[in-house]
Amino acid sequence: ATKNMADYTNDTSFPEMKNDLLLRAARGQEVERVPVWVMRQAGRYLPEFRALRAENEFFKVCQTPELACEITLQPINRYPELDGSIIFSDILVIPQALGMKVEMIPGKGPSFPSPLVNPDDIGKLQYPVDISSTLDYVLKAITLTRQRLEGRVPLLGFCGAPWTLMAYMIDGGGSSTFSKSKAWLYRHPESSFKLLDIITEVCINFL
Repeated sequence: ATKNMADYTNDTSFPEMKNDLLLRAARGQEVERVPVWVMRQAGRYLPEFRALRAENEFFKVCQTPELACEITLQPINRYPELDGSIIFSDILVIPQALGMKVEMIPGKGPSFPSPLVNPDDIGKLQYPVDISSTLDYVLKAITLTRQRLEGRVPLLGFCGAPWTLMAYMIDGGGSSTFSKSKAWLYRHPESSFKLLDIITEVCINFL
């Protein structure tokens, strides 16, 4: 019988790992060659990626396990020589889990319509965060992808550093200077530490 997504995400008995080269290298063990994986491995250089993204908004892909899984597997299916797979997601799922709206603007990048302006805005964050609920789509995408990788290569996950996330949350998007978030550190040191602690705890629980 053909498995659907529910079958995969409910099954946490994963296929045996056939290529653990990257894992052995990460542990500092001796390896027969240097393992290979690529930054932005699932990205615009792949025509199948561009085709899928043309029909689906960025965060829709992140929040739809089937789509996130499909994009994650694209480079592995095309280039079986790769030694690792990276789950398709984004560091800004953490601010989203905290209740902040994040949009991906074509040609501009991530944008926060309502960034944090002053320390009182910390109270608007939805905290504490129930990771199993707010970020369940990432967890489902990881489980689904591990199943469909069939042990070909390890699956890597990631998370943004707390300061990086704080900078986006205050500056409202990418910046060459991040002047607003840096100003927070000097003007509101206690609130800056409080915000960093909140973000850090969410990141730890997520990982």
